[in-house]
Amino acid sequence: MPEKRFSEAHLEQYTLAVSHRLEKIKERIVRSGGDVDLVTIVAVTKTFGLDAVIAAHRAGIVDIGENYADELVEKATALNLAVPDHRVRWHFLGGIQRNKINRLSGLVGLYEGLDRYEEGEAIARRVPGASVLVEVDTARISGRGGVVVEAVPELVRRLEGLGLLVEGLMTVAPPCGGESAVAAFRSVTTLRAELGLGVASMGMSEDLEFAVAEGSTMIRVGRALFGPRP
Repeated sequence: MPEKRFSEAHLEQYTLAVSHRLEKIKERIVRSGGDVDLVTIVAVTKTFGLDAVIAAHRAGIVDIGENYADELVEKATALNLAVPDHRVRWHFLGGIQRNKINRLSGLVGLYEGLDRYEEGEAIARRVPGASVLVEVDTARISGRGGVVVEAVPELVRRLEGLGLLVEGLMTVAPPCGGESAVAAFRSVTTLRAELGLGVASMGMSEDLEFAVAEGSTMIRVGRALFGPRP
């Protein structure tokens, strides 16, 4: 289990640290031309413990993201016991394995990273009307998830045909950053507008300024909130 016993004093100190870092992130959003009321901040707790989830929630963050199904299930289950009245919306950020969807159903509020129709079919069977984002491959790096830009409209149409709620698009920019990241984010924002979708999930701890400047409505941050990963 990802949780361990921790004191209230530890949680208070951790929450103060996360709250301070959250304000720094909001400052970065504003400096990039964004509106903190319109950009959703997703706290990515991959490899961090339940105390990070609780601290982020106490700091006012509602959206929590996990990359691995087992971690999400364990942390969500533990959070339900520790904070029964929480308002967390869990985002599943990892590759969607059809054999894990049963475990995730009832816990995940938004499936990010959907890039195949077969994955959509599996989700629709187990979670009718589920909210999803289609991952756009803007990096063109072998082994990374995502569907090429040209194929996105057809996939969105087919997923909507399954009864899924396609809220928008997500992407991970090329690791080199700079103009490559700008071009990647701009292409997703343009495509989102063309498709009439609401969400553009793009930008992480190291490149959120580029993403916000190009119209991101959702950023995914871990180290910027919690510090170095354990």
